[in-house]
Amino acid sequence: MDGAGFTPSLLTTPSSFQGRRVAERKLCAAQEKGQAAGPTMKDASSSKPAKGFGAKLKAASRFKFTGDLRPGRLSDPRRVPEHIARPKYARSGVPRDRRPRVPWEIEEKDAETIEKMRVAGRLAREVLDAAGRMVMPGVTTDEIDEVVHREAVARRCYPSPLNYNKFPKSCCTSVNEVVCHGIPDDTVLVSGDIINVDVTVYHNGVHGDCSETFLVGEVDERGRELVRVTHDALFAGIGVCGPGVEVKEIGCAIDRVVRGTGFSIVRNFVGHGIGSVFHTTPNVLHYKNNEPAGVLRPGMTFTIEPMINEGTHKNVTWPDDWTAATLDGKRSAQFEHTLLIVEDGVEILTKRLDDSPKLFWEQ
Repeated sequence: MDGAGFTPSLLTTPSSFQGRRVAERKLCAAQEKGQAAGPTMKDASSSKPAKGFGAKLKAASRFKFTGDLRPGRLSDPRRVPEHIARPKYARSGVPRDRRPRVPWEIEEKDAETIEKMRVAGRLAREVLDAAGRMVMPGVTTDEIDEVVHREAVARRCYPSPLNYNKFPKSCCTSVNEVVCHGIPDDTVLVSGDIINVDVTVYHNGVHGDCSETFLVGEVDERGRELVRVTHDALFAGIGVCGPGVEVKEIGCAIDRVVRGTGFSIVRNFVGHGIGSVFHTTPNVLHYKNNEPAGVLRPGMTFTIEPMINEGTHKNVTWPDDWTAATLDGKRSAQFEHTLLIVEDGVEILTKRLDDSPKLFWEQ
């Protein structure tokens, strides 16, 4: 889950094609439930809103969305058993950790914390893999969230996004034009979609954070290329990491992969430091830059999580104050790992496992 805010921009009206996709989702949802295809929360004004979100859904009914997706109905909040250790913000919803004074003030973890980070990273990967196995046509993003929540709790983990700055769910599910921070709801996945699932877990006092973009059924060639380029961009950024490397070099490496593809790099969301604090320094810009974000040293842990768009790099914010979508309604993809700088390079703490779902080009 990235660590930057964003600013709403002007929106455009969905195309007729996008309108047909809304109708297709309604029909798919109705078929799944064995019902007639009637109004759903895809049209925010047509159904009773989830408790607590009435005002935002009313605003959504007047909002000019840039793509075919609409806010769906939220299920009731999921509960975390009392025996699961919680981050400080879990009950209040407000993170109150001390902010570093300057961008280049970056914590170097001790050996004990590093071992905890390795465990949390492995657990986050296991939960993300469970979510990935759920991705198929006819599944709702809320059902994916349910699996993430259940699998996190089964591993004695708190799902870090839950109530972080009041985020209402246990993971982020970002479909098609949604860049990041998509809120799981009753949105039904259909063949041709792409979906990023972003999982973070809190275990034994530290967080582990990772995400992948998955294909839903049959995806067109340009969509598959977008996902592959985004994956390769992440690993280009990882590839330059090591002791003595300036943080800004990560963005420069990602830029070299994306440049010339016709895709664009999102600029107002960043990778971030992570440990006992969910989001901290360094701020990892994913595009070519000259920002003084610090120098990598052994013991530093952080995420790299480039978001690559099919069209413009600009985004807008939905009325829920979380969901970021592309300004032009075109698709976005993202991959993310939590990393540790070691004496001879970099270690991927959320690396894929032997039984992780295969990437489409591996099948």
